[in-house]
Amino acid sequence: MPDSLPPLRDLLATAVASVGGAERPGQVEMAEAVSASIRTGDHLAVQAGTGTGKSLAYLVPAVRHAVANGKSVIISTATIALQRQLVDRDLPRLAKALTKSLGRAPTFAILKGRRNYLCLHRLDGPEDEPEDAALFDPFAVSRMGREITRLREWASDTEAGDRDELVPGVSEQTWRQASVSARECLGVSRCPVGTDCFAEKARAEAGRADVVVTNHALLAIDALGTAQVLPEHDVVIIDEAHDLVDRVTSVATGELSATAVSVAARRAGRLVTDEVADRLVEAGEGLALLLSDERTGRMDVLPEPIAATLAGVRNAAHACVTAIGPERKDDPEAATARKLALSALEEVHDTAVRILEAFDTDDAHRRDVVWVTGDFGSGPPRPPTMRVAPLAVAGLLRERLFGENTTVLTSATLTLGGTFDALARQWGLPGEQRAGVKAEGTATDKEPGDAIRWSGLDVGSPFEHGKSGILYTAPHLPPPGRDGLPPAYLDELRELVEAAGGRTLGLFSSMRAAKQAAAELREKVEVDILCQGEDSTSLLVKKFAEDPATCLFGTLSLWQGVDVPGPSLSLVVMDRIPFPRPDDPLASARQRAVEARGGNGFLTVAATHAALLLAQGAGRLLRSMSDRGVVAILDPRLATARYGGFLRASLPPFWPTSDPAVVRAALRRLAAAN
Repeated sequence: MPDSLPPLRDLLATAVASVGGAERPGQVEMAEAVSASIRTGDHLAVQAGTGTGKSLAYLVPAVRHAVANGKSVIISTATIALQRQLVDRDLPRLAKALTKSLGRAPTFAILKGRRNYLCLHRLDGPEDEPEDAALFDPFAVSRMGREITRLREWASDTEAGDRDELVPGVSEQTWRQASVSARECLGVSRCPVGTDCFAEKARAEAGRADVVVTNHALLAIDALGTAQVLPEHDVVIIDEAHDLVDRVTSVATGELSATAVSVAARRAGRLVTDEVADRLVEAGEGLALLLSDERTGRMDVLPEPIAATLAGVRNAAHACVTAIGPERKDDPEAATARKLALSALEEVHDTAVRILEAFDTDDAHRRDVVWVTGDFGSGPPRPPTMRVAPLAVAGLLRERLFGENTTVLTSATLTLGGTFDALARQWGLPGEQRAGVKAEGTATDKEPGDAIRWSGLDVGSPFEHGKSGILYTAPHLPPPGRDGLPPAYLDELRELVEAAGGRTLGLFSSMRAAKQAAAELREKVEVDILCQGEDSTSLLVKKFAEDPATCLFGTLSLWQGVDVPGPSLSLVVMDRIPFPRPDDPLASARQRAVEARGGNGFLTVAATHAALLLAQGAGRLLRSMSDRGVVAILDPRLATARYGGFLRASLPPFWPTSDPAVVRAALRRLAAAN
């Protein structure tokens, strides 16, 4: 690394001073560990609590490495909120602060999947037929027409063509008419408007940037695909790493429904003979008939009629692809129709093949799990869908992420049960981490074929959890039931809310429980109760933050998505340990696979899942140095079950108590002080 660049500590001090901050020991320790990881090529997992300043702790060494070596560093996040924070706030400030020290302004860009960008060629081409039966409703079709017109007007004004910049937005069905997936894209050289392509412009800008901000989904697509999606890089920093496995799993999940087969047949029907296309139509109709009688949930055995029908879908889709034939120098419209047809056909074919192959081995060696989803929700009826997902993504990550790039994984929640082991297994990192972080040497020390080396580091939190927060467990309550919240839980919740004077974030294991609690307490307490689903989540959180005499009740997205510092939040209540549902097809299949190999499926899958969510939920309490409050977990199993110790060790080190009088008195003092 060139001697002309200032030392890391000097750059970090400059960056911190530019935002009016103070040097924090945890931030310095993390920055030095990230720098050492980049230098040696050893991977690093860093737990950095809220308030550590972890964004600057990884951005400064990332920028220094990129400027020194002329290679992009990839920053991957799970949420749009963090992407926007990095691109709109953190990186512009950092670039301005470090320009003089580095001798030039460091550059940065954001890169998303192709579907997130407007496709000018698709927008100006003929509209595809609606893929959803509900869109045959004349009102829906009319709305789509108006939205397409607005997109065409927006196309002449926007510079990025990024869907997130379109306010108000348009429906998913409309956006699909004006965008393409990577499979559907003609390619910049063949597309008549390729030189003006928004997605290609974003890729080109990313290719020139020092730091490229993307998301876990695109990172997974890059790892899964045969073509390179991200610009050339040698370092990946994964923030919100606790969500990595779920996001990668989602990208690697395939879907097959009669609707998808019908769409593929319709697109192919414009290019092949009726006889060839009709084979696929008939196979799709057969699949619809069989799935309509199939129960929803995980499929442990593939019934012979469904297997035969899937083989028919596979063969008919392959016949359509063969009939379409090799690529010809058609006009752009013909080339577009061909691309759209092949994309739909290949997806149907490949998913059918994958489902059939999922049942070729026993439980201990099965790679995929298959399940059938039913018609859920309040929208228009949707046909049953078969889904297929990987039981694990550890092998993929080990080979395509850790095997090719130096990787730093960070989050406020990575140590479950007090160690990194649980998440390391899911990521595909070996069980034995290195003790400490190597301080000397370079990435070139690593030889091809070297075993993956990594280290774990917990830099703690600036919060004094034991003085700022109380962990209240309730062993006196009955175990949670299946028929809603027990009366004792509602009484306990009411007493806690009254003591806190509102100021309560209620995190429930189901929307049914959240609605039940909201309905019951609205009749018994004098503070306002907001419930998720009654307005947009962002507006509900805003109302909650603005009025301390308010409670907000909700489910999963609130466990990780609420950031309300100050007196509006002094009590976080969780109704039960958030184990996966027993009928969750993916979690139950993963648990069974672990047990088939002789492991403890409950601890490896269910308890790890619960520990992660509990830690995320508890992390909502302290968001600033002046925050004080209580985390109350009503499920008595946290205090009484054998696995309770593992779960408690995953939580921040709050002062523990099971005395309700102590907790209510503390909440009353906090309410009086605010």
